[in-house]
Amino acid sequence: MSIENDLRPIHRIVLAATVDVVAAVAGEDLSLPTPCAGWDLAALLAHMTVQHRGFAAAARGAGDDLAIWQPETVTDAVVADPAGAYRAAVADVLDAFAGLDSLERSVVLPELGGAAPASLAIGFHLVDYVVHGWDVAAALGRRYEPSAEVVAATVPLAFEVPDGDYRAAATSPFGPALPVPGQAGDFERILAHLGRDPRWHSA
Repeated sequence: MSIENDLRPIHRIVLAATVDVVAAVAGEDLSLPTPCAGWDLAALLAHMTVQHRGFAAAARGAGDDLAIWQPETVTDAVVADPAGAYRAAVADVLDAFAGLDSLERSVVLPELGGAAPASLAIGFHLVDYVVHGWDVAAALGRRYEPSAEVVAATVPLAFEVPDGDYRAAATSPFGPALPVPGQAGDFERILAHLGRDPRWHSA
């Protein structure tokens, strides 16, 4: 990835938006259902928080330590202070990505099957949090739509994620792609391609 295609500025915008959404989470919200099947908001936030920690470790050369990626390591902190724990993890991953000496340097992402260039890791992380920002907002009953700049940067990355039977596995980061109406906007298309129903709301 050349410097002019460095995704880190857009990635920073995406994560800042998720910090704003998570800041609205109160303790009584943690049991709310989310668009991620089987996860309440506490489980989703633990996942989001520990993934930041894992990607930060990967950027610093320690991504192969599987213990870093376990949600249980952050669950207590998330339950005690959802916004604070999440904000600290975002600061950690942003600092780690900013410190990369090369976007082509290989980083280890065990949940994705091994090593990948840092540029790919940043792109995957960006896509994941464009969607997770919406997941949290939907659970809270809040409107959430990234800026046109973020959506434009995310569309080609999101549609590089293949659909297929593997998406039905419990370990898949995204559920099977869903159909969308012909008049759907790009953000709705991203959500549907990555297994979210754009019309989802908490019952």
